[in-house]
Amino acid sequence: MTGFARCAAMIAALLIGGAALAQDVTLTSRDGALSVAGTLQGFDGEFYRLDTGYGPLTVDAAGVLCDGPACPELTAPKSVVRIVGAADPGRMLLPVVLRAFAEARGLRLEEAEAVIRLSDPVTGKVLAEFSFQPLAPSDARAAMLAGRAELMLAAATEPDFGSKSVALDALIPIVAPDNPMPGISTPDLASALAGEITNWAQIGGPDMPLVLHGLEADSDLAAALSARLGREIVATVMHPDLASLAEAVARDPWALAVTGRASAGRARVLPLSDTCGFPLLPDPLAVKAEDYPLTLPVYLLTPRRRLPLAARELLEFMATPHAQAAVAAGGYIDRGIERAPMTKDGLRLINAIQGAGEDTTLEDLKRLVGLMDGADRLSFTFRFQDGASDLDRNSQDNLKDLAQLLEAGAFKGQTLMLAGFSDGTGAAKANLDLSRDRAVRVFLELKEAAPGLSEDQLPRIEAFGEAMPMACDETAAGRRLNRRVELWVRPAFVKDTPPSEN
Repeated sequence: MTGFARCAAMIAALLIGGAALAQDVTLTSRDGALSVAGTLQGFDGEFYRLDTGYGPLTVDAAGVLCDGPACPELTAPKSVVRIVGAADPGRMLLPVVLRAFAEARGLRLEEAEAVIRLSDPVTGKVLAEFSFQPLAPSDARAAMLAGRAELMLAAATEPDFGSKSVALDALIPIVAPDNPMPGISTPDLASALAGEITNWAQIGGPDMPLVLHGLEADSDLAAALSARLGREIVATVMHPDLASLAEAVARDPWALAVTGRASAGRARVLPLSDTCGFPLLPDPLAVKAEDYPLTLPVYLLTPRRRLPLAARELLEFMATPHAQAAVAAGGYIDRGIERAPMTKDGLRLINAIQGAGEDTTLEDLKRLVGLMDGADRLSFTFRFQDGASDLDRNSQDNLKDLAQLLEAGAFKGQTLMLAGFSDGTGAAKANLDLSRDRAVRVFLELKEAAPGLSEDQLPRIEAFGEAMPMACDETAAGRRLNRRVELWVRPAFVKDTPPSEN
């Protein structure tokens, strides 16, 4: 029996701010020993929320009796979940995710205009009603704080709200299919977006005007792109959504725009590289590992109050393989673990050789290649907050997911390695020590997150310093990409290749 069915007798519509609730009620414990009076602010089918003389209180409905004209009917089997925020994830993700949510719980789904209803297939009773309203970040934030919405789709976290990362996207440059440009570097892209480059000839293209397309400044994607760039985007042709943006760029031979990987449409993705020519590929593993610098997460933000049961169950569902398969079907990159052979991607070996500094020896590279042989890289990658020793938000989520997989025995018969890397600034010995310290820090936090793991289940630690850069060290963004701890896995029976004849 589903969570909805178990609680159907107690679930009522969430009536935050409704006139009917602006009345006094009295909640009395079932033994009559204690009662509290106040103004009923909401009821989610399990808990009452009251504004009382003692301040706001949340009271478990199972232990009290409600008296007063505003007391809800406990037989009303509908939970209302209002979602606001980013238009494109709402349009592309929510329908497929809610369809998978209904299937996983054996519920019937009905769509009516902007509302999706989930009902019991036997009784026909509507158990939950989901709606979505596209709003600019500032308006969506105001709706959440005022109690007019339960969940918010966003490209960034907010200090006033909780958050759950539900999908990933990547910001990519797009041009028309017949645009002759072979690619663009991140500095040139930034200059074009800022209005400093106005002709394709300035970046090696034909002598034609560069027409910059974009979204309104208050959209989630425009805000995320401006945050990465550190300044406003100076677009001359504006569009209401990503679909119309991509279609317009595909028709304009001299247009340039940045969109989400899931929304390129008929436009051509313009290959991106960094200052030193390192290719930056928005493939699933690179996006999940945040090796691609323009990775864009999709969050469901939650207010600091108790949510209806339907909203809580949806958030729990988002961590399941069924939900993540729906995310991929919606055109986004799921948060499931990605795995690829270390030797399959020759670019990493090329980067290791071309990017090796004077202090990186042939013995260092041989040891690196020896450990890569027969190993796969997992998409779990760990980075730290700038100027701090704490893992960043995405790495914290990766650590929790890895701990759960290890506790479930997901890597039996395999050897895990935490491979630490640094940027190339400073002395090679110091960088090697620093990369080892970072790998040790991840190891200790993993051990704390899963204290029941044996030594055999925990990964071993390897450190390579600056031996395999992912990006150019000339920029702060490139140095951040290079400072990382990767997770490698290989069969336990594979032996290390000796680094030299000795």
